[in-house]
Amino acid sequence: MTTHSRGVSATIDPVKLDRLAEVAIKVGLQLQPGQDLVLTSSIAALPLTRRIVEHAYKAGAGLVTPILNDDEMTLARFRYGADAGFDHAAGWLYEGMAKAFANNAARLAVRGEDPSLLSAQDPAKVARANRANSIAYQPALEKITGFDINWNIVAYPDLAWARQVFPDDADDVAVAKLADAIFAASRVDVDDPIGNWTAHNAALRSRTEWLNGHNFHALHFTGPGTDLTVGLADGHEWVGGASTARNGITCNPNIPTEEVFTTPHARRVEGHVSSTKPLSYQGTLIDGIAVRFEEGRIVEAKASRGEDVLKKVLDTDEGSRRLGEVALVPHSSPIAASGLLFFNTLFDENAACHIALGQCYSKCFVDGASLTQDEIAARGGNKSFIHIDWMIGSDKVDIDGVGKDGSRVPVMRKGEWA
Repeated sequence: MTTHSRGVSATIDPVKLDRLAEVAIKVGLQLQPGQDLVLTSSIAALPLTRRIVEHAYKAGAGLVTPILNDDEMTLARFRYGADAGFDHAAGWLYEGMAKAFANNAARLAVRGEDPSLLSAQDPAKVARANRANSIAYQPALEKITGFDINWNIVAYPDLAWARQVFPDDADDVAVAKLADAIFAASRVDVDDPIGNWTAHNAALRSRTEWLNGHNFHALHFTGPGTDLTVGLADGHEWVGGASTARNGITCNPNIPTEEVFTTPHARRVEGHVSSTKPLSYQGTLIDGIAVRFEEGRIVEAKASRGEDVLKKVLDTDEGSRRLGEVALVPHSSPIAASGLLFFNTLFDENAACHIALGQCYSKCFVDGASLTQDEIAARGGNKSFIHIDWMIGSDKVDIDGVGKDGSRVPVMRKGEWA
């Protein structure tokens, strides 16, 4: 098995892999000399993770602390773990991470796990484990969603993931194709990736400036199975691409990124909406999502696949049936243009406009860094243990910006900027 994996990883272009590691440190994090880094990764992604650690130390990192996970070990828990253990999570670990972030450590996650890892496991156990983990993770997650620190997520073409995206190809071909797709989406398949990112960030910034200039009261989405009005939080601010964290460091939290996003008003969402791509959530594929909102809250929810998991997610806490994010992505984004379903939210959310259930980002408010949790809530910001993005945009969806006086401005037509 080991030799086979080595053979497969040999099909990944080492030059582009190294560029991705460098971009993660220099663009994703803009890691500062002397700054510590908390790094999470699957063991399958070690070829990229090792290069990231190298680039971190070359950039002057203080201490890099890697925390590794493994699909087989995760499955062992679900196959053989005692039932009571599924209501338990490593709170001590997350408290330690929160303490590191409070001391200005940066955060980097390397993603690349099997999207359907837990699809054959008991959905009730999956939901219980996810809930326990979400609650335990809260102290660390608050530092990330509050944008206290510079953080970043990048992806690695793991074999199990590649098999799902390219099921008809031999293993080595599937991994090579997924690697190429990741490199293209992450903008490291060009001679000057860092310059390319600078230009891309500037283009995203001009979109946010246009939206902030209009200061819409709401967005109205219409399309097949969708007639949804998303009220926007009072004092909301659109952000996208590179953003400056509270610690003063400008970073790109997601690589790739094609979105501009802001905070909806948790109590002012009305109508119905259908998903336009499947959501891969913690090893379960949830497809054909259709929900109805009243006064900001989901009052009806269906899915053609994974409905039981969706309903358990919606019952996580009081805020899990309300929105924490709305994001705009043109249908012509490079990720949509690839025609691939990645089964990974980091990529799929950058192929289409999307909404997120759960926790809002405080950085999506004017002067968000100085607002208390109570002030954020008063302005319509949502609080929850979860933050789950799912796709509602396509080339058949139109979006209007609605002013406080009811005036309307076209924002998107057939999935493209109007």
